Amino acid sequence: MIITRTPFRVSFFGGGTDYPGWFRDHGGAVLSTTINKFCYITCRRLPPFFEHKHRIVYSRIENVIHNSEIEHPAVRAILNWANIGDGLEIHHDGDLPARSGLGSSSAFTVGLVHALYSLRGHMTNKDSLAKDAIHIEQNVIGENVGSQDQIAAAYGGFNRIEFKKDGNFDVAPVVLPAARREELRDHLMLCFTGVSRIASDVAKSKIDNLKNRTTELSKMREMVDEGIHILQDTKHPIDEFGKLLDTSWRYKRSLSKQVSTPEIDQLYEEAQCAGATGGKILGAGGGGFLLLFAKPGKHAAIRERLKNLVHVPFNFEDAGSRVVLYQPNGL
Repeated sequence: MIITRTPFRVSFFGGGTDYPGWFRDHGGAVLSTTINKFCYITCRRLPPFFEHKHRIVYSRIENVIHNSEIEHPAVRAILNWANIGDGLEIHHDGDLPARSGLGSSSAFTVGLVHALYSLRGHMTNKDSLAKDAIHIEQNVIGENVGSQDQIAAAYGGFNRIEFKKDGNFDVAPVVLPAARREELRDHLMLCFTGVSRIASDVAKSKIDNLKNRTTELSKMREMVDEGIHILQDTKHPIDEFGKLLDTSWRYKRSLSKQVSTPEIDQLYEEAQCAGATGGKILGAGGGGFLLLFAKPGKHAAIRERLKNLVHVPFNFEDAGSRVVLYQPNGL
């Protein structure tokens, strides 16, 4: 039995420039961190005593004989990509809801790919995990997704990720004094709007509009380095990071009418009235988690103002996808 643990991520700046349709012409960059909320994949070979060959357990349970019968699109695609012949039992558990803007789909892909390598006794590395997951999601499944989530899930940590025109990428850890890193964490809040959405659908509306948003996307990429400069130069008040998030959110909303909704706009306005400096809807948009930036002394008022939302405490995470149980013989 193999169990992998793969982190979810919070993206601050540069989202949208990680779509191949953008960075292959202009290059791209994002600033993001993984958090201590995880996707767990349990995988084992299934003994040949059952009527079914594969058993896949997530929000549903699938017992199937052929790969083609698997309804979970990522599982079906990954097993076909990996040329899996043996029967498998695969369980998925997540700390937070799927389709909520935290890169959960890519965490699932990275985690399952990692588990299959381990089940075969093969070591892999973060770079290969990220590239395999990007290929599977963009080319095998054919989803409208960018390339940042797979890299964040594989590598873990607080990183500046740069996307090259040739399709390659560089991952540079953002080095911060411990006190500044903690100060940033203390200013962040994560709130679930209660709305899950299909990220690929929202992303397609943005991808179709990329050529008409050159100014906005160029500005959003510049904010990656602006944000890093604010954090690393401690002469800058940390509130400047929050104000930059607010500016970035306004640019992001202009990328597509599906990024925000009147309900999300109302929630964001309520948070600002209660003391939030800035924030954004995470991921493609349309729902999911709302990230807010506010002085710690304002958090209680914001929680009270948004008392109908689920507030999720979190911390930063640095390990990336890991094998946390390795018993290939089931012993």
